Amino acid sequence: VKLWNLESDTPIKSIEEHEERVSQLAFHPSGRFLATACFDHSWRLYDLEQEQEVLFQEGHTQPVYAVGFQNDGSLVVTGSFDASGRVWDLRTGRCVMLLNGHLKSVLSVDFSPNGYTVTTGSEDHSVRVWDLRKRDCVYTLPAHTNLVSRVAYEPRDGDYLVTASYDNHVKVWSSLAWAPLKTLAGHTSRVMGADVSKDGQYIASVSHDRTFKLWAPE
Repeated sequence: VKLWNLESDTPIKSIEEHEERVSQLAFHPSGRFLATACFDHSWRLYDLEQEQEVLFQEGHTQPVYAVGFQNDGSLVVTGSFDASGRVWDLRTGRCVMLLNGHLKSVLSVDFSPNGYTVTTGSEDHSVRVWDLRKRDCVYTLPAHTNLVSRVAYEPRDGDYLVTASYDNHVKVWSSLAWAPLKTLAGHTSRVMGADVSKDGQYIASVSHDRTFKLWAPE
């Protein structure tokens, strides 16, 4: 893992501890810490100021593919090829909730801005919504006809959820009733990722068709 400054063409930091593939990174809301998901079945937390590893967490039985922080930075959610997600308390380093229910690999995870709703996207074509207060899955969305590559909440209030898939589509869902609001069709090959702008007004998507698309409200 290498960290770069936009003003320089050389990395400002390198993290060399991983011996296997690093699948995803996530910055802590404070900007001080970096989480990495790794194919050695672990996820790790690095203190970028002290330049040291502060957590090395195991629990998944297959590669960890996705990682994300709760907005206040106290919890982490991970997704794995073992078809499960896990929620971790950074204060203790312990897993506090196991997200079981998907039939295939969990490829994307995201916390709602409300802090207690977690969403997971899977190779089984579905999206699951978990309520940490109820400690259970509260909705299962038959979202796509191919694997779900990305789930992402509107970052201000979590009013809607974006899902991207290898079925070439991006979909927008209401987070109140979990009803589909819009299907964004235009890519001609699998959609590898999607994200929402900080103001919630734009959705960006990237595809194997070699295009980047920016979607705006009609």
